[in-house]
Amino acid sequence: MNIFRLAGDMTHLLSIVVLLLKIRTMKSCAGIEQLVHMDIIVKRSGTLVNRSGISLKTQELYVIVFVTRYLDLFTKHISLYNSVMKLVFLGTSIAIVWYMRYHKVVKQTYNKEEDTFRHYFLVLPCFVLALLIPNKTNVIEVLWTFSIYLEAVAILPQLVLLERSRIIDNLTGNYIFLLGAYRALYILNWIYRFLVEENRRYHWIAWISGLVQTALYADFFYYYIKSWKNRVKHQLPA
Repeated sequence: MNIFRLAGDMTHLLSIVVLLLKIRTMKSCAGIEQLVHMDIIVKRSGTLVNRSGISLKTQELYVIVFVTRYLDLFTKHISLYNSVMKLVFLGTSIAIVWYMRYHKVVKQTYNKEEDTFRHYFLVLPCFVLALLIPNKTNVIEVLWTFSIYLEAVAILPQLVLLERSRIIDNLTGNYIFLLGAYRALYILNWIYRFLVEENRRYHWIAWISGLVQTALYADFFYYYIKSWKNRVKHQLPA
């Protein structure tokens, strides 16, 4: 394992830790600034409605990604590190969805009215593409390929939600930045392996999907770095 792969894995793990800390400590998946400035409306029923935050649609897509990618968890052993990371990503992704759907406090802060991206429209095309262009033709490999295609676009509901709210709190911004950074580090990992390893293999599916996924973060990266440099609140343009 090279330094880029390790850094990518740790960045991915850190992004999930940031998100879980946000949900567990605040008991909310809403934006912090929106909470502070009373951008939460308390209805007579006691239901809380926020105006930005985490997309449940994106988190549900990540559950599908990890479940279909790690079907070989108990049939193919690569290393202890690999098995532990698979279990961590599976467990944490399911935990996040559980919090947002079923936790009696957190679920009330989920902004269902704004998180309206029809994410199931992403699932079917990715599955059809995996059938047409699989890594290999057995079931496990087709589902692995499907997970790669789906991960490339799974962030779209989250980005759309942020575009609608425009103002992004620090923890949500850091979470998305770390997700994008993880994929960028994986691209460096692929380049390094291609240049250094003797038995070079062409992983076109992972490479192209990774480039597409990283490209989706480009606009967000620009405004994230700009706001950090100028020490102002992270805000997307209208």
